[in-house]
Amino acid sequence: MLNVQNLSAGYGESQVLFDVSLSVAAGEVLALLGRNGMGKTTTVSTIMGLVPRWGGELAFAGASIAGMPPYRVAQRGLGLVPEGRQVFPTLTVEENLVATAAARGGKAPRWDLEAIWSLFPRLKERRRNLGSRLSGGEQQMLAIGRALMTNPSLLILDEATEGLAPVIRAEIWSVLAKLKGEGQSILLIDKNLSAVLRLADRNVVIEKGRTVWTGTSAELAAAPDIRDTHLHI
Repeated sequence: MLNVQNLSAGYGESQVLFDVSLSVAAGEVLALLGRNGMGKTTTVSTIMGLVPRWGGELAFAGASIAGMPPYRVAQRGLGLVPEGRQVFPTLTVEENLVATAAARGGKAPRWDLEAIWSLFPRLKERRRNLGSRLSGGEQQMLAIGRALMTNPSLLILDEATEGLAPVIRAEIWSVLAKLKGEGQSILLIDKNLSAVLRLADRNVVIEKGRTVWTGTSAELAAAPDIRDTHLHI
């Protein structure tokens, strides 16, 4: 589905990505792992067209997306839940969701308001509340719901549980497990390694803008040297 080969990118004259390669198959959950500042957010931002690609290949569903503006990338079927949530503060919960609603492939959308209300009942209770009036956990639910309303083939989540209370984190992980069970392809960044290993099929570890390891969750769980060298502080 998604194929990234030898990706390089940066900001201004500062190169951040040197050689990142990863792939996500249909129905697969892939975790992108690494310490802070290693290029994880830059990788997904480059995939989405938010950061200019300097080199390498980006393909989705067999077609190149390299150089496409972000709205074109989204139209191809990639949905981003950005770091920091970035909900529209002056729109209500329902307006946030409707603003991004889209059908893909000329068929009835899997995700509409009723489906989001079913996934996140708390959002239905607060459907008239402004985005700025939500708690951090509610904003994260809204950010996920907003991305789902684009009916993406691939859902990308950048630090989906960062800074949330344990009960909210558990709810988010439960939702992601449900999405996986329904066949949703997911590319995930998160620091909670134990939760990631329970959810992800495969993992890609990057260090200083380079892919340094790729393997299954079982393989990573059995590789303390990889975790100690590239993930633990």
